[in-house]
This record gives sequence, structure tokens and C-alpha cells, in this order.
Amino acid sequence: MPLMVRAFPVLAGKEKDVREFSSQLAAARAAEASEFYRRLGVAHESWHLQQTAAGPLVIVVTELSEVEANARAYAASQLPFDRWFKDQVHSLTGVSPDQDPLGPPTAQIFDWHDRA
Repeated sequence: MPLMVRAFPVLAGKEKDVREFSSQLAAARAAEASEFYRRLGVAHESWHLQQTAAGPLVIVVTELSEVEANARAYAASQLPFDRWFKDQVHSLTGVSPDQDPLGPPTAQIFDWHDRA
């Protein structure tokens, strides 16, 4: 399954809100989040908050099937949970999942594997 890594900027003053959003996904809205991820072919996703000189970033690592098809389905979806999720991403990062469902463009520039 393909692995995607993206870095989302956290808008000024929104770090606490990003933490709250992730807490809602892990607790109060966990069942909806699970259904959302399964429906979009996601096998695993993790978020990592990184402090940088340019401000905080949320590094998102996603393992999913059929990247392009699922990205189009995500962008087009207007289901209530999906709309809430996308609105949260947009308000916290400035990135619109309706326009950029895979997040900010990322190019892998190095990959190392132990081949021993």
C-alpha cells in the first residue's frame, strides 16, 4: 500500500485547535473517523506536530490504497462528517481539501532501505 507524507502549516494561534481536532478524532468522533478512513481506503494515518522556526507543522503519514481515486472521492464528498473534517483542516491550516485533497504538494527526494 502506498505511503504518503505531507506537511500542513498550522495557522497562527491555531495550535491548540489542532490538538483539540485530533482529540475529537481519537475520542468523541472516533467511530465516525474510523468509518471515514475505511471508506477512503486508509489503512493507517498518524499526525505529528513539529515546531519549526517558520511555525508549527502537522506532519501527516498515511498508508492508503488507490491514492488518486480516493483523493477524488474525498475532495468531492459532502457527507456531514467529511464536510466537518475538511472544514477543520481548512480553518486550521489554510489548505482546502476540496481543492488539494492530498494536502500540500510533496516530492520524495530521498529513500533509503537496509538491503543487507
